[in-house]
Amino acid sequence: MTPRASGDMRFRLLVLAFLGLLAALARPEATASRLGFDLLFVTDITGSMNARDQTVEGRTVSRLEFVKHELRALLARLPCGSRAGLGIFTERRSFLLFGPVETCGNYAAIDGAIASLDWRMAWEGDSRIASGLDSAIAIARDLGSSLVFLTDGQEAPPLPLSGPPPFEGRPGEVSGVIVGVGGTVPVPIPRFDDRGREIGFVQAADVPHESRVGPPPADAAAREGWHPRNAPFGATPLAGSEHLTAVREPYLQGLAQRTGLGYAHPTGPDALEAALRRHATGRPIVAAVDLRPLPAGLALLALLAVYGLLPVLERLRRRPAHPLTGKG
Repeated sequence: MTPRASGDMRFRLLVLAFLGLLAALARPEATASRLGFDLLFVTDITGSMNARDQTVEGRTVSRLEFVKHELRALLARLPCGSRAGLGIFTERRSFLLFGPVETCGNYAAIDGAIASLDWRMAWEGDSRIASGLDSAIAIARDLGSSLVFLTDGQEAPPLPLSGPPPFEGRPGEVSGVIVGVGGTVPVPIPRFDDRGREIGFVQAADVPHESRVGPPPADAAAREGWHPRNAPFGATPLAGSEHLTAVREPYLQGLAQRTGLGYAHPTGPDALEAALRRHATGRPIVAAVDLRPLPAGLALLALLAVYGLLPVLERLRRRPAHPLTGKG
């Protein structure tokens, strides 16, 4: 490259850098449409959610801690313009903590609220999942949001033989997903004293293992102490495994079919987001896209060429020829 050509190239690159900086200062923008969501997160905070059978970053954690981790990760992935609210479930109803708000502008507040969820927020010890789900659906319907209901599906006390109460809403009226939380192998449920200190695990004698509401089971007459009027369920409480807990997938899948919601059991970092995109109702969000990085990047490349590439080429051109080969 001759000195004249080099000077012309340097001038052109400096002009290009100047024009790129001017374009960046003009704050160019474009619009783009993305899929956003209006969501209501409702999480089960009953006793079985303290069972430790989940893993987060290599650590064994409780189901509630796993839920908090998954929701916070999902919140960070939602496109700006999406809205999210938060509620909790215990006993037989869901309770709204706050309605859906825009996720980016209120990210710290939503993230902090999710991180602060605690089983001590429960006002009763029962866990009537079907009733709590129905309550959450009613709240989501009034808010116009899709529902994300997170639970292990363990009814406490157990349901009667007739099953859950009938769903009084219209199936499919509210979109969303029931998220099954917990492992498939039964594990013990931690037990706490009145001050919230863990003192062991729930034992078989601490919980009922069947419901004695409604008609008795078909084998009741063979039980010890059975009497058709005075002891239709038998005189001895049934021994079972309700003091252990595992995700009740068939039951939750039945609740999903009954209400028109989807069902998912997260098994990977993207599973919850994928379930949301399958089952929640999205809406297009038109957002401004900042184009300043494009001209600014072009200006940077031009300056790098002027002060980096061209001097190297100049030094190579001026290097004296080798005495034997005649080459530089």
